[in-house]
Amino acid sequence: MEFLIGLLVVIVVLALIVVIWWISTHNALVRGRNLIQESWRQIDVELTRRYELIPNLVETVRGFAAHERNTLESVIALRNQARQLADTAGHEPTEARAAAEAELSQSIRNLIVSVEAYPEVKSDTNFLHLQRELSDTEDRIAAGRRFYNANVRDYNTRIESVPSNFVANAGRFEKATYFEANDPVVRQAPQVNFGEVSERPEAQ
Repeated sequence: MEFLIGLLVVIVVLALIVVIWWISTHNALVRGRNLIQESWRQIDVELTRRYELIPNLVETVRGFAAHERNTLESVIALRNQARQLADTAGHEPTEARAAAEAELSQSIRNLIVSVEAYPEVKSDTNFLHLQRELSDTEDRIAAGRRFYNANVRDYNTRIESVPSNFVANAGRFEKATYFEANDPVVRQAPQVNFGEVSERPEAQ
């Protein structure tokens, strides 16, 4: 009888441990998912801000450097494409959107580089203001992307790892999407400072 009681106690204790672990793991997955959503919203805000800055930048450059028509049209076309993908995806991260945003960053870099040939543009107060705003926005996007992707990596690892994957499958937690470009050519964001343009690889 004592043996059965002892066995029952052991079973109850083990069951409680499993239940506590299950609840703890489930809550950790919920927190991870919410953190990803929160960190993504910060990126989306900055991407939207970039959409708003680009037309003003392009018009300012156009006034001084009409010969850069192809470059200007490319920037606007890529900006419109990125914004359309954002609207189509409900402003959620997708691989297609990540590639479009990376292409847009590269196109902006090309525009800023082309402006180096026009001293009158570089000395324009409005251009300098937009340049600084765009540079700050790009920096925030890059930092936000790194933070977001780090959260996605931790969350996806938990979903795929044993034994937490059992909780993830039971709770229908789905893998999150990274926000990064796979093409190494476009995995570079411009860093623009007053009259100086540099390019740095961006960590994901």
